[in-house]
Amino acid sequence: MTTIPPPEVLLDHEDIARAIRRIASAIVEQTKGARDIGLVGIRGGGVPIANRIASEIMATEQVRVPIGTVEIAFYRDDAATARPDPTAEPSNVPFDVAGRDVVLIDDVLQTGRTVRAAIDCLLDYGRPRRVWLAVLCDRGGKELPIAADFVGLNVTVPTGGYLEVSLGGPKDRVVLVRPAFDADV
Repeated sequence: MTTIPPPEVLLDHEDIARAIRRIASAIVEQTKGARDIGLVGIRGGGVPIANRIASEIMATEQVRVPIGTVEIAFYRDDAATARPDPTAEPSNVPFDVAGRDVVLIDDVLQTGRTVRAAIDCLLDYGRPRRVWLAVLCDRGGKELPIAADFVGLNVTVPTGGYLEVSLGGPKDRVVLVRPAFDADV
C-alpha cells in the first residue's frame, strides 16, 4: 500500500516575516547601508519577497530601494524545447543597473537554472557592479555552481519531495511535501 506522509509546515507567517527581516538586515550590512542597491524579484515567488525586503529596508534604514522584476521564460536553457508560457509578462527593471549592486530574489533555490536565466535577463539591462542572491529557502539539489548570499532557511528535500510556498498575507507558509512511499516494505 502506498502511503503519502502529511505535509510538514517548515515556515509559518511569523517565521517568514522573521526570515525576511534577517535577510533585509544582512543585505543592509553587506552593502553598507543599502544606498546603492536595487532589488530584482524573479517573477513568481521572488517578486513579493523583493517587495517585503524593500519595505523592511525602508522601515529600518529610511532608504527607498528601487525594485524590478525579471521574467525568465525566454532565458531558460530549455526555452527552445519548452512549451511557451502564455502567462509570461515582460521584465521590468525601472532603474539603471550599471555600476549598482543588484540583489536577485527568489523564493526557492534548487538547481540554480532559474538564477542563471535571471542573471542573463538582468545583464540585458546593463552591467551591475555586483549581483547578490537572496532566497527564502535553499532546498539543495544544485546542478550549477550557484549559491545564495542571503538565505532564510536551508532545508534538505528528499528525492521526489518538493517545497510549496504560499505568500500573500496571514496564510503565508512554506510546506515540505514528502514523496509517497510503500508502507508494505
